[in-house]
Amino acid sequence: MIASQPQTLLVTGGAGYIGSHVVFELLSQGHRVVVLDNLSQGHRQAVPEDAVLIVADLLDRMAVQAVFSRYRFDAIIHFAANSLVGQSMREPFRYVGDNVVAALNLIETAVSYDVRRFVLSSTCAIFGEPERVPIDEDVTKRPANPYGESKLMIEGVLAWADRVYGMKSACLRYFNAAGAHPEAPIGEDHSPETHLIPIALEAALGQRPYVEIFGDDYPTPDGTCVRDYIHVLDLADAHIRVLDLLRSRSCQFNVGIGRGFSVKEVLSSVRRVSGQPVAERIGPRRAGDPPVLIAAPDRIKAELGWQPRYTELDDIVATAWAWRSKFPDGFASKSVAA
Repeated sequence: MIASQPQTLLVTGGAGYIGSHVVFELLSQGHRVVVLDNLSQGHRQAVPEDAVLIVADLLDRMAVQAVFSRYRFDAIIHFAANSLVGQSMREPFRYVGDNVVAALNLIETAVSYDVRRFVLSSTCAIFGEPERVPIDEDVTKRPANPYGESKLMIEGVLAWADRVYGMKSACLRYFNAAGAHPEAPIGEDHSPETHLIPIALEAALGQRPYVEIFGDDYPTPDGTCVRDYIHVLDLADAHIRVLDLLRSRSCQFNVGIGRGFSVKEVLSSVRRVSGQPVAERIGPRRAGDPPVLIAAPDRIKAELGWQPRYTELDDIVATAWAWRSKFPDGFASKSVAA
């Protein structure tokens, strides 16, 4: 979806997994993009040459102000955050403190420079153990970990920024991002890797001996947890589409394909797509893992005309496999770094 005129956009965390895919899509649509990233989790190689990369930390208020004094932004898309659920349970003050303070620095500076459109990369973790599935926007929000709590707090800050200053915001709560760009040399590369699909791909490549399944006694068809996997380009489309709606009002959307796949189904898909064996072992449950998390994307479909292009698990996995098999060491691969 292309806006009528090219815009200048600030993408925080634009060197990360989802952020870099949004940057590529924005550039392909003729927009000007400034990426602000401290590279603690992102990769310099993930940022295309046509984008401006500023290496800075949102916790550094003076550095944030310097970026706004140099560029006039039409809107902000905010991805930068600490985002590991398990780590947030071990370091709650870091997650709530860093994520919220960074967002506050960004939002307050944006208001002072008269930037009035803000897209937040939020999360389904704000719902915790959901009272119903599929999860719609009106499900009670009760985060079960500090990561989800930090995102919910930022959503609250944005609500006040709208009420007091007229800053319009979109909070996109999404589920399990997956896949890779089929035409750009970017994909999923975390350290440590905690997401199921790239872990399974590493096993298919012989980089790890097996995939541990955290519990096989859940009340699901095959006993393993079920999740809604959404392709990263479908997420990018949602972030870009919502920019025009922000000219008139704020909004919150749950973004997913509306169907779930179990851990065992994902492993079977990786075996089919890669043609390689993937060993598995059953381990104990992880604390706080709900049996089923599936989005109800009806609102974003109705209000934005958004439709996921990747709805089959094998198609999502195939794009991730194409990236990882070509760049087995991720962005450390010589062919990416060159």
